[in-house]
Amino acid sequence: MSQFYYRGRDSGGRAVKGFIEAASQDAAFDLLLGRRIRAESLRPARQAIQLDWLQKRVTLDEMLMFSRQMYSLTKAGIPILRAIAGLAETSPSKVLRAALADLTQQLEGGRTLSTAMSRHPRIFSSLYVSVIHVGENTGRLDQAFLQLTEYLTQEQETKRRLKAAVRYPLFVVAAIVVAMVIVNLKVIPQFAKVFARFKAELPLPTRILIGTSDFFVHYWPWMLAVLLALAIGWWRWLATERGRLFWDDRKLRLPIMGSIINRTLLARFARSLGMMLQAGVPLPQALNLVADAVGNALMKLKILAMRQGIEGGDTLLRTGHQSGLFSPLILQMFAVGEETGNIDEMLVEAAGFYEREVDYDLASLTARIEPILIVIVGAMVLLLALGIFLPMWDLMRAYKGQG
Repeated sequence: MSQFYYRGRDSGGRAVKGFIEAASQDAAFDLLLGRRIRAESLRPARQAIQLDWLQKRVTLDEMLMFSRQMYSLTKAGIPILRAIAGLAETSPSKVLRAALADLTQQLEGGRTLSTAMSRHPRIFSSLYVSVIHVGENTGRLDQAFLQLTEYLTQEQETKRRLKAAVRYPLFVVAAIVVAMVIVNLKVIPQFAKVFARFKAELPLPTRILIGTSDFFVHYWPWMLAVLLALAIGWWRWLATERGRLFWDDRKLRLPIMGSIINRTLLARFARSLGMMLQAGVPLPQALNLVADAVGNALMKLKILAMRQGIEGGDTLLRTGHQSGLFSPLILQMFAVGEETGNIDEMLVEAAGFYEREVDYDLASLTARIEPILIVIVGAMVLLLALGIFLPMWDLMRAYKGQG
């Protein structure tokens, strides 16, 4: 028996959709006709899921809200099927509602929650599914949702701090770009007309400004086309494995922001791995899942190398040292954790350590970037002032000499 996803109209003309099991697509059509449903679309379930509503992802805020609600409902003793069905009707996210409706049907068909969630990899990550799987096997599903809620809350807070820290620099850079375009397209051409009437030799800053302005005025469509082509090419290259690895490596080497990104990713690694171990996931399997959750191709390779080392009999301390990812202080935490058997607690403590360092750096980020922005703006203003006022002074002196 195969499962098919259908869209159609019932006997009253109302739009309906859902899943149906049948031996073939023709048999599925016959079953729907027997239910007085006229199918307008019928596809295999896996293909339908990918094409219809899993093209979009659920936001972190929506996943956090779902996890909180599921923790409250499971802790209150509400059956999981009833809880999922209720959230499927009330969720504000159309994508999540569709996924929860499918979860409800899968649970009604006898599948476990983790198995049903695994059908939606773009909504429920492998890490999320694994924690739920362990919660089901241990009978502590409410604690699994609590752990996921705490994890997603920390992820949300970290992203919020990063966005707040880079908002001001990005705004200033955008303002500089807009000002450059306006000056080159509108302001400088007017001064160039005035200077051209006197046919005098212009100073170097003025010639630079006029040359740049002429280039903008005559070739701005080509510049826009080239920038668009470069952006599309860059985006497509980043979609390849080689491009993603290159950019993820370069992000960790960026001035000022590189170290912040690096420690943010390490905090995510430590917190994710600590959560997986607290949930009871074996260390090699946990490392495999966390490698995907980190979100950096270069770190993923190093974490997978750590997993291979541990499967070969090495300790977390030794493989962590060989990876070159961690500071000596964090390696000491690993050593103490392995000696005491509390490696999960040490990982959570390491995550907190990295997060505190990131908080401190983010708090001073604006103060570190401001001097650079001031120098850039000052250089632009100086060039503009020299380019415009130097020839005006020469013209004034020439005018006074003739008088």
